[in-house]
This record gives sequence, C-alpha cells and structure tokens, in this order.
Amino acid sequence: MESFSLILAIVVVTALAFDFTNGFHDTANAMATTISTGAMRPKAAVAMSAVLNLVGAFLSVEVANTISKGLVDESGIQPEVIFAALVGAILWNLLTWLVGLPSSSSHALMGGLIGATVASAGFGAVHGDVLITKVLLPAIAAPLVAGLAAMFATRLTYTLGKKSAGTRSSAKGYRAGQIASAGLVSLAHGTNDAQKTMGIITLALVAGGTLAPDSDPPVWVIVSAGVAIALGTYLGGWRIIRTMGKGLTDLQPQQGFAAQTSAATVILASSHLGFSLSTTHSVSGAVMGAGLGRKGGVVRWSTATRMFVAWGLTLPAAAVVGALAEWVCRFGAWGTGLVAVFLIGSSAWIWKLSRREVVDHTNVNGHDDTGDTDAGERTDGPDLAPGVVTAAVAAVIPPPTVAAEEAAATAGTGSPAGPDPAAPKATV
Repeated sequence: MESFSLILAIVVVTALAFDFTNGFHDTANAMATTISTGAMRPKAAVAMSAVLNLVGAFLSVEVANTISKGLVDESGIQPEVIFAALVGAILWNLLTWLVGLPSSSSHALMGGLIGATVASAGFGAVHGDVLITKVLLPAIAAPLVAGLAAMFATRLTYTLGKKSAGTRSSAKGYRAGQIASAGLVSLAHGTNDAQKTMGIITLALVAGGTLAPDSDPPVWVIVSAGVAIALGTYLGGWRIIRTMGKGLTDLQPQQGFAAQTSAATVILASSHLGFSLSTTHSVSGAVMGAGLGRKGGVVRWSTATRMFVAWGLTLPAAAVVGALAEWVCRFGAWGTGLVAVFLIGSSAWIWKLSRREVVDHTNVNGHDDTGDTDAGERTDGPDLAPGVVTAAVAAVIPPPTVAAEEAAATAGTGSPAGPDPAAPKATV
C-alpha cells in the first residue's frame, strides 16, 4: 500500500506538470493575434489569459468525463500506465515548444494514454468509437470549421467597416473587440484543456482504488488543475506565440477579432458536447482563415505545412513514447524511477537548448515590445507573393473592395480612406 500510494502521488504531480506545460504551450491560442496586432502588451495579455483559464476550469466537466470514463477501459488501467502516458505527452509538448510549433497538447495526452494502454492491456482496452467520434473527427473538423468561419467573418468585417476603415475610433473599436474575443478564447481553453488533466487524474484515482468507477473529478482535482494551467499560461509560450501571431500570416485588428471569435465559438460548442477538441487546431485554422479573408492577405504555407506535419505526428509519437515508458515501468519501482529520471533529464536538456535563442515578451513580435504599440500598427514582415491556395480562394470568393490597407498608413490623421495610386503600399 505504501508503494502504491507513492506511485499515485507521482502520477498526480506528473499530471499537474503536464497541465503546466499545456498552459504555456497553448497561451498562443488565446493571445497570439492580440499581441501581434498590438491590441494588448504581451505581459498583460498572458496575465488576463491565465485568470480566465482558471475561471474556465470550473465551468464544466464534460471533457474530463470523456477522458476518465470514455476513452479507455478503467478496469485495465494501473497508475503506472497513466504515468507513462503523461511522460509521452510532456516530452512532445516540450519538443514542439522548443521549435515553436503549435501542436496539440490534447492529442499528445490522448496519444500517450492510448500507447501506454495498448502496451499494458492490448488494443481491446481502447474504446475505438469514442476515439473516432470525440477525438479524431473533431481534430479534422475543428480547423476547417473555424477556418471557414474566420474567413467569411473577416470578409464581412471589412465590408461592414469599409466606411470607417483607418479612423482612430475604428482602430479603438477593433482593439476592444480583440481583447474581448481573446478573453473568450482563454475562457474556452479553460473549459476544454484544463479538464483533460482533471480527467487523467480522476482516471488515476479510479485505477488506484481511491475513487469509485464513473466518478466525477473531485473539487481538489478541479482546483489544482485550474491553478496549474493558469500558472503555465502566465509563463507565456513566447516561441509558439511568435509562430501563431507572425509566422502564419500578418494580421490586422479586424482579422484578429474575426479569428478569435470564430475559434472561441468552435471551442465552447465542443466543450459543451464533450468533444476532446484541440484548441490549437481550432485557433490555427481560424488564423489561416482570417489571413485568406483579407484582400491581399497571404498565408505562409511553408510554416503551415510544418504545423500539419506536427499535427499528424502528435498522436503516434506520443503513443510510442508512452508505450516504451510503460514497458520500462513494468520492471517495478526501479523502472518507474528510471522513467522519472529520464523525463526530468530530457526536460532540463530541452530547456537548456531553448536558452541558445531566448524568445520572451520583449521580442515576441520580432522587435522590442517594451513600448506601447498602437492597435493596427504594422511592425514587421516582408512582402509576400500570394501562393497558389491564396490565389485560388481569392478567385472563388472575390474579396470586397475596401481601402483598409491604404487607410492604415494615414490612420489617425483625418485623411480620407480612399486609395492613392501614387502612395506607397503598407508593408504586409
């Protein structure tokens, strides 16, 4: 009993460590567009996101129940299996954070759990119907739905706001809209991602005999998971924020507002239905859709391709690591200790590598962010030629004729918003 209690405590601590990495890994989902367009200063943005992540963790337990009751057979799971699953998820989160790729923490957790469960109890212990309907199908549908919604919302926003485009009141309005929509995404993230750790801890407690099968997460589990993800969010995953905010496309405030609102709607709807949705997939799809929705907008498909590859590798890579960790844990206490040492050593090595090129709130936008930035101000980024996909979308759905980009150069001066053929174009 003493040995068992120790492994259960290790599982709970490791689950909260995963929740912490989930927080800083997914901060970009809520705040990347707000930071990149200058609607909020970086540190203030992550602080607001942390608070709302904590609040969101208390709003629902549907996703937690999907993980603790639906994905795998509780009767065939031991705490060591869950520990192995968390090892796979944490290492994948840290590796993708190191290279600045916004992959799915949710799918890393799912992959680790599936791999460790299969290694321990066989394929029969995984509920394939739940995996398909509540994990895989939402993974495909979420970025598509969010992307299309954001693209049409961007076009509608530019159409409705073309008369006031470039005015100071318009810029302030979109800045406020971005802050509100970013807060909604943070709240939605708390209702979805924080619950995954709640579910994995609840599953461990059931496997250890501390809770009865089919139990909901205890209050202390909800509180600890909410605090862990909030602390991770406040730390700020600046590398991924840079990729999401500047690496995919250059966003104006109108696009940021459309992208965040679309993503938040998809995430909240999925949380209500109990789908273990990837907020990363939803927000990334919305950002790309918003990039395609603006006249002349360009999506950097080389970066998007790297993201798609990472998305495809997340489940199998975490599953393989989880299965290997479970195999080592079978050797008893020394095997579990060896896996724990490997996890700590690998995490320290990844952190040391990250120090070679530090990305933080002062350079997340590729320049010094210590001063204030006006909403809508364009700060960096080279001219990019439209790619094949961008051109194709523009041909199928002609964008509205607006003077947003030309007006951005004269915003706040009182000049008319009409285009001037002789004036140089703003850098996109």
